[in-house]
Amino acid sequence: MTGARIGVIGAGYVGLVSGVCFAALGHSVCIRDIDARKIDALNDGEVPIHEPGLRELINEHAERLSFTLSLEELLGCSDILVVAVDTPPTYSGDADLSRVMAVVEELAMIGGESRHILVMKSTVPVGTGERVRRQLDARGLGAVGYVANPEFLKEGAAIADFMRPDRVVLGAFRQEDASRVAELYAPLDAPMLRTTVPTAEMVKYASNAFLATKISFINEIANVCEEVGADVADVAVGMGMDSRIGTAFLRPGIGFGGSCFPKDVAALKQLAGNSGYHFQLLTSVIEVNELQKRRVVGKLKKHLGDVRGRRIALLGLAFKPGTDDMREAASLVLAGRLLAEGATVVVWDPVVHDLDGLSGVEIAATPTAALAAAEACVLVTEWPEIVGLDWPNLVSMMARPVIIDGRNALDPETMAQWGYQYEGIGRLPGTNHNVAPEA
Repeated sequence: MTGARIGVIGAGYVGLVSGVCFAALGHSVCIRDIDARKIDALNDGEVPIHEPGLRELINEHAERLSFTLSLEELLGCSDILVVAVDTPPTYSGDADLSRVMAVVEELAMIGGESRHILVMKSTVPVGTGERVRRQLDARGLGAVGYVANPEFLKEGAAIADFMRPDRVVLGAFRQEDASRVAELYAPLDAPMLRTTVPTAEMVKYASNAFLATKISFINEIANVCEEVGADVADVAVGMGMDSRIGTAFLRPGIGFGGSCFPKDVAALKQLAGNSGYHFQLLTSVIEVNELQKRRVVGKLKKHLGDVRGRRIALLGLAFKPGTDDMREAASLVLAGRLLAEGATVVVWDPVVHDLDGLSGVEIAATPTAALAAAEACVLVTEWPEIVGLDWPNLVSMMARPVIIDGRNALDPETMAQWGYQYEGIGRLPGTNHNVAPEA
């Protein structure tokens, strides 16, 4: 289907990237959000999120893109509605579906003879599609189709993930609806799985939970390596050489964060619990991820003793390079813990310039300013701007050149030669000949 009319509900990371990429495939796309500032910015040519290549893609396909606050306007210029609203965790750990259900309510209020297809890209628990289907039918919207189409976009590489996907997953109640949505992706020539709605919903949760499990597993291996004198970089390479395991997500560090893994792992654990099954493995995955951040504080204390009154620099704030997303970022946990123990915390990030809701942190204008007179530095996010710093000339600026490399991004032997007291995650001093590739 070339030239389809697509409406996207939600101009966040998933909605905006998906809408712009659909436009790049030749479709006419209208994107709606309830945040007037976001829509005004987009209409003024400003991009409200940091995603490499997104601004350029918007400019290139501007003639097929529009942005609005009005659902009625969106319905008038679309036949397929892509739902990409937030589903944040509730206090119970369940996914908050209020924004998803609000879309159904709005469709019912507008009424009419809508024959749109709802394409669910929001990450929703298994059973949500059946719930939405019942609500649509109860509100006289039986002609509205429904297709579960989970997204697998990594922030910082979202455009590439959309345009060159590993797979496209479609779950539908009516196969004609799935076929119509499948045609949207035809130019990509991607592997496609067509299945039931609940199965498509589970694919998303199972995929993220497995990747999170891999991260927590290699972090546990790194912690054991520190105790027994092994080097986790070589261990990860040796594991990854096994085709059954692979190299992806075998980079130890200070834990996973972001908008997907923490929320989705917790939601799947809660979903299992609500169904009467105790998902013991995911309980451990979550526990390891939380403890991994706090181990960094223990490493600092090993070098500094009491951190009270110590000036500690955190380099990198976003949960990963290539994005400005601070959701579940390790930097928030570290900064909060250090502040609670009386440390002076100074931070720097090339993209994130504020820490809403966390007072008492000094935000440096440059990485050099952050390191000046610091008694320790934690590399939190492996931005190229941080890894590529002039480290040999920065050592003399620090009051005490202690480096805790939370991403194993620096060479232990070289850092030691330059005069740093270096400590990574599961690394041995003087070994950097093998490093597992990035996930």
